[in-house]
Amino acid sequence: MSGRSYKDAIDLLNTLQSNAATLEAIKASGGRISALSIPEMVEYLERIGYKQEDLNNLNVLHVTGTKGKGSTCAFTDSILRRARPNWKVGLYTSPHLVAVRERIRVNGVPISEELFAKFFFDIWDRLEENDQRKLPTTTAKPMYFRFVTLMAFHAFLTLKVDASVLEVGVGGAYDSTNIVPRPIVTGISALGIDHVAVLGKTIAEIAWQKGGIFKEGAPAITVDQPQEGMDMLMQQSKDLKASEFIVVPPIPELSDIELGLAGAHQVQNARLAVVLARKFLELKGAVQPQTTLPQNFIDGLKEARWPGRCQTVTDPVYPSTTWFLDGAHTVESLDCCAQWFVGPLAALRPDAQGEKRPTRILIFNCTHGRSGASFLGSVLAKISAQLQLHGASEEPHFFFDKVLFCTNVTYADGHFKGDLTALSIPEDELTQLTTQRELAVAWTSLAPAFTKEDVHILPSIEHAIRVVRKQARNGKPVDVLVAGSLHLVGGVVEVAGLAEVAL
Repeated sequence: MSGRSYKDAIDLLNTLQSNAATLEAIKASGGRISALSIPEMVEYLERIGYKQEDLNNLNVLHVTGTKGKGSTCAFTDSILRRARPNWKVGLYTSPHLVAVRERIRVNGVPISEELFAKFFFDIWDRLEENDQRKLPTTTAKPMYFRFVTLMAFHAFLTLKVDASVLEVGVGGAYDSTNIVPRPIVTGISALGIDHVAVLGKTIAEIAWQKGGIFKEGAPAITVDQPQEGMDMLMQQSKDLKASEFIVVPPIPELSDIELGLAGAHQVQNARLAVVLARKFLELKGAVQPQTTLPQNFIDGLKEARWPGRCQTVTDPVYPSTTWFLDGAHTVESLDCCAQWFVGPLAALRPDAQGEKRPTRILIFNCTHGRSGASFLGSVLAKISAQLQLHGASEEPHFFFDKVLFCTNVTYADGHFKGDLTALSIPEDELTQLTTQRELAVAWTSLAPAFTKEDVHILPSIEHAIRVVRKQARNGKPVDVLVAGSLHLVGGVVEVAGLAEVAL
């Protein structure tokens, strides 16, 4: 192997991505393939020189949910770092926005390119050297997410973190993160319908998957859920012998705190984070049981940052352009996104009304297999409700002046930035812009009076940025909402040059 740089690591890591055909096979199996995930992941862990019990040294807070799990982890990480400033706190999340190393953070900072490359090749070499396999289904190398999860475990153990906040990738029961025998606490954010081919089509089925992270002797903590989801989570907590089942109570003090993450929905995530952090610190003997929020918890909530989620960024080159970034990609999260954007802190802010109203542009995409038409329908319905709520006289179908449906391909020449390479999209779908054409048809059907010339079908994120830049050069302020995919948001941050102000 010639090079061992960060770029070399990323290039090799990208060879481990699941391609579109693999993902379709998993969907077709009805999740049966997923049942092999845990024993296979344990085997990979052992092949790189660790035992499962070693992971107990990470002092894990394990979090899953359909929406809000990443934000909950960000709040929890921020609280722990303020409550225990002398600790090393590890944070493992997915996906990343611009650089893969964002997924593995220590004390709020992504590990360096040098450390990422070191940890990557540590794992790669150990797998090469120890190719003895117990299971016939185990491949020589794990797929992308499993590999990065192994890297996170290795990094946190090597760096001797005092606490590790782990966000589940998909589901819970069969997720690669779910091999820690004894997490300190487990938490579940709001449940909803997503990844139905793997997780199930009902809230109860999805709740079973999410509740799979509960462990014997560890508290099982959840926000309020739909009744069938709550019933299943309670049953899972009993079956898996959790030490207690806690439904997060109201926290009145939160109403007086300006949270670091925007959006009304973040209050629920903040509540879950407070209970997770408080219970964790109590169990570790770091604090006595408390009934009020200590100042360091309040500081953690105020100072939490989570790029690409209900985030407002002023363009550093075109200051009259304001970017509103939200990687919402489910009906529920898009509803929250529209509630935030069509509100007084975003598009309806006082200095953006009347003659000062900016040109509004929507950049949108959604992952292959998700229902773009239902997504757009729910967004337009929420826009209408929000305009009515705030007494705005605008017509919801004309709330945006331009709508851009683009792929997640980074550049106009058809290439991805290395960290943003995605093999999960069928090649013919990219070349034929299948999803983007379907989205455009759905939009014109939902808003038939919308000018068709202002609906753009574009092959890359760079093409979309060009449209925004052309509009900005007209001299009028521009508001741009980017939504539907975290990969899309990350690509926009990269191509529009927003990294220094957004990340």
